[in-house]
Order: sequence, then structure tokens, then C-alpha cells
Amino acid sequence: MPVKSSVPVAICLAGPTASGKTALAMELFQRYPLRLINVDSAQVYRGLDIGTGKPSAIELEKAPHSLIDIRDPAEPYSASEFAKDALQEISLAHAAGQIPLLVGGTMLYFKVLRDGLAAMPDADPAIRSQIEEQAAEQGWDAVHARLAAVDPVAAERIHPNDPQRLQRALEVYLVSGRTLTDFHAEEAQGRALPQLEFRFFAIQPRERHVLHERIAARFQAMLEAGLVDEVRGLRERGDLHATLPSIKSVGYRQVWQHLEGKLSYEEMVEKSIIATRQLAKRQLTWLRSWRDLQILGGPTADSPADTIAESIENLLIKP
Repeated sequence: MPVKSSVPVAICLAGPTASGKTALAMELFQRYPLRLINVDSAQVYRGLDIGTGKPSAIELEKAPHSLIDIRDPAEPYSASEFAKDALQEISLAHAAGQIPLLVGGTMLYFKVLRDGLAAMPDADPAIRSQIEEQAAEQGWDAVHARLAAVDPVAAERIHPNDPQRLQRALEVYLVSGRTLTDFHAEEAQGRALPQLEFRFFAIQPRERHVLHERIAARFQAMLEAGLVDEVRGLRERGDLHATLPSIKSVGYRQVWQHLEGKLSYEEMVEKSIIATRQLAKRQLTWLRSWRDLQILGGPTADSPADTIAESIENLLIKP
């Protein structure tokens, strides 16, 4: 591998949604021997194209990305599966003399690669259905209170308005008899990971209002590109439902609710933009506590590409 390092290196490019990660990665791909690896939990699903900001077929032809379109939206995809798949792609990159560039905004996926993941129990459809029934009857606040009774640390960390994480935390306890906090403590002790050096970069816009404007403009562009019809096609398959992780993705959930008649078009647009802003806020919260992170300017900065390019060039062995 053409890199000055005693162990293989992988470069990780993170950042909030709509910050310009994909465009930057594609620009770098044209300049360096990179293998692009997707780190977006929604872009793994086939058929979720417009609303995930997935590179177009033409863009993917110019700059192929691994781990895009690898899973049917009816099938969940876990962080542990991602770690296994990403490590395989990293290994293939090194074997081909490429530098792996992992790009995306799913910070949990980056964390799993960096820290490993405790061997938590698989999802249990029956338990999940139980939890969803309780939420439907009593509200997610009741589910949160139930979690707080068995795992107060996780309950303090997980907001009552975050049903996906609430459901998983309670499910882990009901399936295994051990709390999510216990598993995370085990994870923190470290697991045997391949000898890799991860170098983390993040696009972090300096002005929040600029990011919010980009989020709103991008969602409008998605609507104009046919997002509603895309979701309508997913619904017409007949085997997908609103509780699947794929359909819970930001934007898809709200459009799905609109097609069910639960939201007007205007409400769907407003709630989608708000949900995307909340996602960006969570991503930025992750990044603020991320160790050894090099910050790149946002899309209005002089040249984040030049900043990260300099770091890539410092890795390369010059002829």
C-alpha cells in the first residue's frame, strides 16, 4: 500500500447531512488512488435513492462506492454487519494499493470501526412488536419509563422522542437479561480489531444557519426529483411497512405518513426538514466529542478539499 505508516491506514470523512461529504469524496477520488466506502445507514438500501442523497448512477460510474445498494429495504442492516463488510472493503483496498476513504454521516458506524462492538443479541421481531404495541397504546414516554426502571443510564442518554433507540435498548434487555449499558461497558474495554490506523476528518460548517438553508434547499430538490413517487413505489411493493429501519429514515418516514393520509403535503415538508435538522444536530453532537478529529471548513469555506488532500499526500510514498 502506498502509505507511510507502520500499519494500514483508513481515512474517514464524516460530517452532518447536507454538508457536502459526497461531493468532496468524489473530488478526491479523481486525484488520488482511493477506494470509496459508504458509511450511510440509509444508502445501503436498494430503491432508497433520492431521499438518501445517494450518488446518481452516472456519479457512481465515475466514482464507485462500496456498500451502496447492498441490502433490500425489507431487511434490516446492523452496525455489526457494517463493521464486518467495511473491514473487508478496507482489506480489499489495501490489497489493491488503494487508500480506503470511508465517507458518510452514520456516526455509530464510525464508532464501531474505531472501538469495536460488543456482541449484542440479534433483533427479536416478537419483542419489537410487543414494544411497538405498548408505544401505540401508552406512548413512547411509557416505553422510556420502562427502560429507566431497568437501565437508568441508557434512559438518561436516550430521549423519549427517539423511538428507534428506545426500542433497541429495551429489546436488548428483554432478549438477553442484560442492559445496553452493560454491553457498552464491555465494548469500552475493547475488542480485538485488525491493526488499522483510522484518521478522522469532518466537514463542520461554521454557521448553523447556512447548513439549515442547505438542508431545506436539498429537500426541496429531492421533492422536485420525484421523492414522493419513489416512496409511493416502495409502498406499492406490499412487503414494506413504517416500522422497518429503512422506512424510518429521515424523509422517508414523513413522506410515507403523507401517503397514508396522516400528514398534509405542507406538514410532510415541514416535518421532513425539521427531522433532517435534528439529524444534523445529533451528528454534530457526536463530532464535538470525537477524539483526534481534524475539522474541515464547511461548504462555504475556502477549500476543504485542499486541506484533506494535503493530509492524503503526506501519507503517500513519493516515487
